[in-house]
Amino acid sequence: MKRLQAGSSEQIPCEVSPKSGLRIAQIAPLYESVPPRLYGGTERVVAYLADALVDLGHEVTLFASGDSRTRATLYPGRQRALRLDDAPCKSDIASHLAMLHEVLSRASEFDVLHFHTDLLHFPVFAPHASRSITTLHGRLDIGDLAGVYQAWSAFPLVSISNDQRRPFTARSVQHRNSAGKASCDAPASPP
Repeated sequence: MKRLQAGSSEQIPCEVSPKSGLRIAQIAPLYESVPPRLYGGTERVVAYLADALVDLGHEVTLFASGDSRTRATLYPGRQRALRLDDAPCKSDIASHLAMLHEVLSRASEFDVLHFHTDLLHFPVFAPHASRSITTLHGRLDIGDLAGVYQAWSAFPLVSISNDQRRPFTARSVQHRNSAGKASCDAPASPP
């Protein structure tokens, strides 16, 4: 995968015609349904993105909680979103690891693996980094993160805003996360 410096005016040509479509796995966190019933900005973004990619003719599989609603094919990582599940004993880490195991076992079915699960997948999916993308939805100014992103620098990252990416301005490949845009071009300058 070609890497661009933030602010580069060079463009990455899009090699896939919207008519041929890609097989895309969207991997959402299991804390909220997609879209969320109440709170959940990450899950709302994943919902818009998955449905927009389907509308563009791509074959999309959404790995999310079973109470999610989508036009994509849904693979439930667990029956119900973690936050609204009133079961007294549950493990968010175990739920996510089980779902990631399923994604890994099916990785050959997809052209693109798009993770929204922070950095949890990095150690396991390192051999698939070149055909994955990770959208970072949370804070990036946490001290321990720099070492993680350096250790797994093969993973392309998407930030959701200029302010969010500020701690990592030296990191390559800064893309705009725009579900409604059918372009593969990197922006001439960060949004």
